[in-house]
Amino acid sequence: MLDKEAIKELLSSRFSNDIHTKLSEIPLPCELKDTFKAAKRIKEAIQNDELIAVVGDYYVDGIVSTAIMAEFLTDMSANFIIKIPNRFKDGYGLNEDIVKELDHATLIITVDNGISANEAALICKQKGIDLIITDHHMPPPILPQAYAIINPKQANCPFPNIEICGAQVAWYLIGALKEVCELRNYDMAKFLDLLTLAIIADMMELRDLNRILVRLGLARINSSKRACFEAIKNYYNKEKFEFDDISFLIAPLINSAGRIDDATISYEFLRSRNLKEANGYLDKICEFNASRKAQEKALFESSQNDIDENEDIIVTWGNEWHEGVIGIVASRLAKKYKKPAIVFSIDGERAKGSARSVGKFDILSLIASQESLLCGYGGHKGAAGIVIESANLNKFKTAINQSCFLQELYDFSTNDEILGQINPEAIDYELIEILEFFEPYGQKNPRPLFELKGAMVKSAKKIGKEESHLKIILQKDSKTLEAIFFNFDYLPKSGESIDILVTIAKNSFRGLITPQLLIKEIIR
Repeated sequence: MLDKEAIKELLSSRFSNDIHTKLSEIPLPCELKDTFKAAKRIKEAIQNDELIAVVGDYYVDGIVSTAIMAEFLTDMSANFIIKIPNRFKDGYGLNEDIVKELDHATLIITVDNGISANEAALICKQKGIDLIITDHHMPPPILPQAYAIINPKQANCPFPNIEICGAQVAWYLIGALKEVCELRNYDMAKFLDLLTLAIIADMMELRDLNRILVRLGLARINSSKRACFEAIKNYYNKEKFEFDDISFLIAPLINSAGRIDDATISYEFLRSRNLKEANGYLDKICEFNASRKAQEKALFESSQNDIDENEDIIVTWGNEWHEGVIGIVASRLAKKYKKPAIVFSIDGERAKGSARSVGKFDILSLIASQESLLCGYGGHKGAAGIVIESANLNKFKTAINQSCFLQELYDFSTNDEILGQINPEAIDYELIEILEFFEPYGQKNPRPLFELKGAMVKSAKKIGKEESHLKIILQKDSKTLEAIFFNFDYLPKSGESIDILVTIAKNSFRGLITPQLLIKEIIR
């Protein structure tokens, strides 16, 4: 049974292999291939007043990457324009139509996309446009013919084996520009608030370099002078943000514009010059977020109609399902059924899909094993996008559920978040402080999950607008504990003894801070 000292030791051991533990130790821009080649070309473009085009992406990482690059170019009084592709009109990433739209630029810089833009790169070459690609997604076997490619995953790149997001790659390019342009006093730390948003939203591993940046970045967000963060604080009535607020409040808000309408609105929100401007954009974004929630709820319900719970991989689809929310629905299905999920939206002869994994299982490798059936795919181990002919959906569903990769599924998806059985006497304010010390929690540093066995239910009350949550008072030995069970799937009776899986959160009421159990599962 775990006491506080044992919990501390188990959590400390997660970081035993971290190479970088201080900001002064993080990798340098020179460790990313082509960074200085790209920086010199951008410096030349700025000096010659060339038109620079920055092409981003409609998810948080791409929006933040664009905002970071735009802020630097503004600081340098550069001549530039930005293009964030519209999910519905433009599709994903740099393509032929976007190059034609930007053909008056002499330099195009992609952020958080471009590593698979082979055709667009050829068109750039034909038009005499230099193309600099900054990306973090898995490179294809044949790279685009670009002027420079900055991607830590490409061959012969000496960057350490640490997963970083697109905004971090853009930030490293600005680090090289600082050196090339001899900007000795340029403050690279001013971007940490935006970087934190991208790192958490893009579900990067919260270890090593990323852990350092996020811990510093949260402090930056809470002291940030950016109008966008002041507007969000006012909207949520928050004096300060916690790590979980980034994941559950801010990131979904920023993402909603690109899911429902146009991500450029979220970009403009992040770049707002004053509170009035920020509030104007936030009002629009909140409308999109409300619409996103409603569509997500309806689609989630529809998506479960044809699910075969005996299959290892959930594959479901529907005609003209909203492309902006299929990724969220895939995440919810994966969480509910505890298995990878792929959700497709059919548009005529083509279907676009979004995949989400569970545990450590590599969903991208599983999808790649069926490449012959696909029109295209990309992503990473935890999440991926797919394009397929609608006629091949059934064949794909059968093939992916018969794949030899599935023998690894249950090995990889074991719940390594469970630290063990907790001693109820250890659940106090000091434990909260210990757990907070090891924040932020996320990929590769999951929030600790504990077993609590034989807890007696003193009372169980339905709460929330739709009474979909439970507030339970538990008694274990001499300890009385309060627990919340969101979206409960079992209503225990008073006097019943239950075994539960819980995380431990901080409950603040009238200045009094007490531990609160958040029930993940009642084991019956």
